[in-house]
Amino acid sequence: MKPVALMFLAAAMPAQIWIPQRSGTTASLRGVSAVNGKVVWASGAGGTYLRTTDGGATWRAAVVPGAESLDFRAVRAFDERTAYLLSIGAGDKSRIYKTSDAGGQWRLLFTNPHPRGFLDALAFWDALRGIALGDPVDGHFEVLTTEDGGEHWQARQTPPAEPQEGAFAASNTCLAVMGKREAWFGTGGPGGARVFHSADGGRTWTVAVTPIRNDAPSAGIFSLAFFARAGIAVGGDYTKPGKSQGNAAVTSDGGKTWAEPKGRPTGFRSAVAFTGGKRWVAVGTSGSDVSFDGGHDWQPRAGDGYNAVSFVGGHSAAGWAVGAKGAIARFEAGRR
Repeated sequence: MKPVALMFLAAAMPAQIWIPQRSGTTASLRGVSAVNGKVVWASGAGGTYLRTTDGGATWRAAVVPGAESLDFRAVRAFDERTAYLLSIGAGDKSRIYKTSDAGGQWRLLFTNPHPRGFLDALAFWDALRGIALGDPVDGHFEVLTTEDGGEHWQARQTPPAEPQEGAFAASNTCLAVMGKREAWFGTGGPGGARVFHSADGGRTWTVAVTPIRNDAPSAGIFSLAFFARAGIAVGGDYTKPGKSQGNAAVTSDGGKTWAEPKGRPTGFRSAVAFTGGKRWVAVGTSGSDVSFDGGHDWQPRAGDGYNAVSFVGGHSAAGWAVGAKGAIARFEAGRR
């Protein structure tokens, strides 16, 4: 093949942005939390958690004692020794754990007391102040906040949920926080695809509709990300991973109003993140996409699909993605 043809073929092929790493586990991974360019935690099925302190050159995988049957869909780490895990499931399967010694010991902080309760996501504004989200109980989403690092949790009231509306525990990013008090969560299912917003640490909430599809229990918003007042919501229908219909929405006013972008990611997407500059990355089981203009246009990237993604501080080129069968990959910056 002539050099010119080779150059054309290389230009036509989408660049890969994820560099696979060896995780040391085959567990399905749904949670990832990047602390800095070296320290990253991940979590998943079978009570599994992982940690690296060298940027992913080596990962240590382990299981929380007594939690072998739990699915840790959320991890939130603060340093190489301190991290929280949230497990999903009905009633007492929904739990929150904490370690302060790099996983040497895990302390159970919270067990859902509602038999019909189901936790979905966990986030923190700082080391003491955090928020957890659960599916509706008695017609209202379950929102819990802590002011003491998870030692105590207080239930907060939210506006009524629509019938069959819920949240998706797919990547721990259906819940997002910013600054000292702001929080958002996205919903799905018939009547869903709405964004709830609190400006006061979860005490009061407003609700906005989005153009993301909500035509099935498997459809809706799966992930939210914000930078300043700009935000992106992604999702779609997870039973139709290759379909891009109604899988993205953008806001420029902090989530008060949402619009369908000109372009869309190339399939169902379970997580989105702001990576710095004007770049946003979305991942899902069918692949990854990058936007360089705030989510209005998207470019597909080659490589496997992933479930969740985390970038350092929410706006840095240092990022990781996790997925099925223990998949972990590091973000490769600099490719457009």
